Amino acid sequence: MRNVTFKAFKASEIEFVNKHENGTRIEFENKYSYNVKYSTNNTCVGEFTVEVNDKANKEKFHIKAVVLGIFTYNPESKKEVIHVESYKELFPYVRTMISSLTVNAGIPPVILPNFDIESQSIYRFEKNV
Repeated sequence: MRNVTFKAFKASEIEFVNKHENGTRIEFENKYSYNVKYSTNNTCVGEFTVEVNDKANKEKFHIKAVVLGIFTYNPESKKEVIHVESYKELFPYVRTMISSLTVNAGIPPVILPNFDIESQSIYRFEKNV
């Protein structure tokens, strides 16, 4: 059995502010947060929060999205492995959502850079759904 199996996703929150004039160059600052909440039936929910800001002026350009991914997991897998693998499954959906949002708003697409979660420390707090 695989460690995690992706079942579904949904955006639970999206904020978008674009008050820049056309043609304005923006230097982006990206922040990612990812947490997994486990239930008793080998199901977990990954909560991915991403913020994209104009580094110089957050009030002029800001995106915040909270995306939930639903997964089943192998109960014999370590939580750290589930955390990393569920993040890797959900990230492309979040990346596409942000890119589509900006293109549909009439501006060049914002493409989130990859983030190497495996090189980061994972702090685990047990929470039941």
